Amino acid sequence: MECISVFDMLKIGVGPSSSHTLGPWRAAERFIKELKEKEILDYINRIKVDLYGSLSLTGKGHATDLAVMLGLSGADPEYIPVESIDVIISAIKNKNELFLGNEIIIPFHTDKDIVFNREFLPFHANGIKFTAYTTHSEYENTYYSIGGGFVVVEERINSAANEEIKCAFPFPIDKASELLAYCQSQNKKVWEIVYENEKSMRSETEIHNELMRIWDTMLECMYIGCHSEGILPGGLNVRRRAYDMHKNLIGVLPYDSPYSWMQIIRQTEVKFRQILKWVSCFALAVNEVNASLGRVVTAPTNGSAGVIPAVLMYYLVIENHQANEEQIKQFLMTAGEIGSIFKKGATISAAMGGCQAEIGVSSAMAAAGLCEVMGGTPEQVMVAAEIAMEHHLGLTCDPIGGLVQVPCIERNTMGAIKAINAAELALETDAKNTKVPLDKVVNTMWETAKDMNTKYKETSEGGLAVGVNLADC
Repeated sequence: MECISVFDMLKIGVGPSSSHTLGPWRAAERFIKELKEKEILDYINRIKVDLYGSLSLTGKGHATDLAVMLGLSGADPEYIPVESIDVIISAIKNKNELFLGNEIIIPFHTDKDIVFNREFLPFHANGIKFTAYTTHSEYENTYYSIGGGFVVVEERINSAANEEIKCAFPFPIDKASELLAYCQSQNKKVWEIVYENEKSMRSETEIHNELMRIWDTMLECMYIGCHSEGILPGGLNVRRRAYDMHKNLIGVLPYDSPYSWMQIIRQTEVKFRQILKWVSCFALAVNEVNASLGRVVTAPTNGSAGVIPAVLMYYLVIENHQANEEQIKQFLMTAGEIGSIFKKGATISAAMGGCQAEIGVSSAMAAAGLCEVMGGTPEQVMVAAEIAMEHHLGLTCDPIGGLVQVPCIERNTMGAIKAINAAELALETDAKNTKVPLDKVVNTMWETAKDMNTKYKETSEGGLAVGVNLADC
C-alpha cells in the first residue's frame, strides 16, 4: 500500500501542465542529481532529450521543451520567479548554451538536442529519456510523468506491480471503503484521519504552515488572474475572461491585497447568477494564470488547478463568512485524500485516462472537501466525491493545438459548479440509500480509461483538437 501525502496531491509549481511541464521539469532535476551522484556532471559535454507519446504529441503546446531546459538548468518550479523564465529560455536559445545543473556550461541546440518522438513507450503514455555524453562514455535514464507532477522510472513501476510498498501511516488507505472504516471505528471525521497520517511525517506546525502556503498560493493565483488582462500565449489568441468578469462583479469598493479582496467580495450581491459567475471567475482566473506559465497549485493536476481553489473560495466568501484557517485545512486535507484514492485506484493522468482523470478527479476532491466543511458525515463525503466523478465519466482530453486552454480553462468552471452541486446533493442524502459506492466509481473510471481511444487521451489527435484548427482561431 502506497503512502501518498496531501502535499503529494497538492503541489506548488509552474503551468501549464503537471504531467507535461512539472513532471518533465522534475525528471530533469532527478537526472541532474543522478549525474552528480555518479560524479560525472563535470565531464558532460552534451545532453540529449527524447520525448515520447503524449509528451511528444502535445509537448510544444504544454511547454514541455521549456520545462526540460529549465530543469536541466537547475531551476526549481516551486520557487523560480516566473518573470525569469523567459530570460533563462531566451539565453539558452540565443547562445545555444545550457548552464547544466547551474554548474557547467555545455552546448545545447534545442532543434537537435530535444527530439519529439511520436511513438509511445510501453509503460506509460508520457515517456522522457535523458542521455548525457562525455568524451568516452554516455549515461541515460528514462522517466515517466504519470500525472500530477509524479515521476517514476521503469524499475519503480515494476516494483509497484510486484511488491507491496510498505506504508508508515497509522491509517494506511488504498480505497474509500478503508477510509470510511477508519472514520467509523475511530469515530473521526475524514480530515481527522488524514491529519493523523500527516502527523506521522511532519510536525503540526509544519502541516499548518504548508497547508496555509498552499492556500495562499491558490488565493494569490486567483487574485492575479482576476487582475490580469490580455491574450494568452500559444497562438490560439484566447482572450483572458476573468478580468472582465471580475470587473463587472466586484463593484467600486477599495482593496489592496488578496485578503482584503476577499472581504470586499463578501459584500457583493450573491443571487444565484452572481454565485455562478463568481465561482466561474475564480476558476477561469487560476487556469488563465496556468496557461501563461504562472505559478499554481497542482490540484491534482495543472490542467484542473482551478476547481479546488474556486470551490474553497466559494465556501469562504459566499457560504461561510466566519470560516477560518481550520476550515481551510480541513477542506484541503479531505480533498487531498480523495485525490490519492483516485490516483491509487485509477489515474490522474489525462494521457492515460482522458480529462475525467483531471477535471473529474478535481471535482470529486472539491466536492468531498466542501461536504466535509459544511458538516457532512464521512459517508456523505464519499457520496459527494462519487456524485461528482459519476458525472464526469468518459470525459475526453482533446486540447486544441496541444495548449491547456480550449476547452481546458472552461472545463474548470464546470468542474467547480458540479462539485458544489454534488456536495449539496450529498448533504441531503441518507448514505444508506446510495446505490454506487465511491470505490465502484473509481474502478469504473479506470475501466473507462482503458477502453478510451488513445486519440482522446491528450494527443491532440481527436475531438476538438482536430475539429477546430489553429487556423480557425
